[in-house]
Amino acid sequence: MKPLLRLLVCLLVAAGASAAHAQSAPTKIKFVLDWKFQGLHAWFIQAAEKGYFAQEGLDVTIDSGDGSAASVTKVATGAYDAGFGDMSAIIQLAATSPNTAPVGVFMLYNRSPFVIVTKKSSGISKPKDLEGKTLGSPVNGAAYKLFPAFAKASGIDASKVKMTNMAANLQETMLVKGEVDFLAAFVNTIWFSIKPLKVDPEKDLNIIYYADYGIDLYSNGVLVSQNLIKNNPNAVKGLVKAINRAMADVLANPDAAVEAVAKRDPLIDKTLEKERLLMTYKLLIATPEAREIGIGDVKDDHLERSIKTVSEVYGLATPPAASAVFSRAFLPPKAERPVR
Repeated sequence: MKPLLRLLVCLLVAAGASAAHAQSAPTKIKFVLDWKFQGLHAWFIQAAEKGYFAQEGLDVTIDSGDGSAASVTKVATGAYDAGFGDMSAIIQLAATSPNTAPVGVFMLYNRSPFVIVTKKSSGISKPKDLEGKTLGSPVNGAAYKLFPAFAKASGIDASKVKMTNMAANLQETMLVKGEVDFLAAFVNTIWFSIKPLKVDPEKDLNIIYYADYGIDLYSNGVLVSQNLIKNNPNAVKGLVKAINRAMADVLANPDAAVEAVAKRDPLIDKTLEKERLLMTYKLLIATPEAREIGIGDVKDDHLERSIKTVSEVYGLATPPAASAVFSRAFLPPKAERPVR
């Protein structure tokens, strides 16, 4: 009997060790950004660098992306578990593929960053001037996808606008060279990406905000797959908590935050990326709405307007419910999400 007892004890110990290991193994999450590594992504990078993801039991891999709309598709297809992407793209997908569309869980850009950009020398200064001109944009760009809504709201005949598709990293060069007349872009992207071409955006560009013509949509935020929500809601909660926690560190020491981003891409201009980081926070995140409800949340009426606008633009037969595109169930308490 003694050998048998010893065998049973060994089996129990092994089973206990295996269970403990399974319990302590971190949850792996693949996270995709909307674009290449930039200062405005510092909250995600610092959450990893500071160990905040690890403290929530997560092993998060962060990859660069190729468009805020494309990141939504990548999560929907299962290539990634979570990402940083555009709410309008979530709305479209929730209407057409409700079983796979990602869900927003932490809204960051609660003011629309979408703009039309022209050279002042072009003579284009108002929306109507865009008729007969050529728009350059990558087809996955969120600003381009919403151009029809801007055209309708500002009285442009969109059929009179030509379109040139291009790689996103070429659009600034093509504008400067005059190969296209205007761009549809994110203000916190174009403002900085055009500077290396010896263009002063404040002096040399005309910038027309979509928001000034009623297209004030929710834009980029953290989104997760329905599978992650269903199978591991605690991982979603931990992901949001870690990112929110990292925001305080980034704002307290933006230089260190940009250094962390530079580890992912040593070729970035750290001075420029610090400026981009702070401009993005001030212009798109630390808004009056965020001061009222806390960073990460949404206002229901604002979200409903976003859904209505996107549905009208894309002819969505059955607009999704607000609950299908955003959940505040994973947010930390409001007191932990202040505008700093």
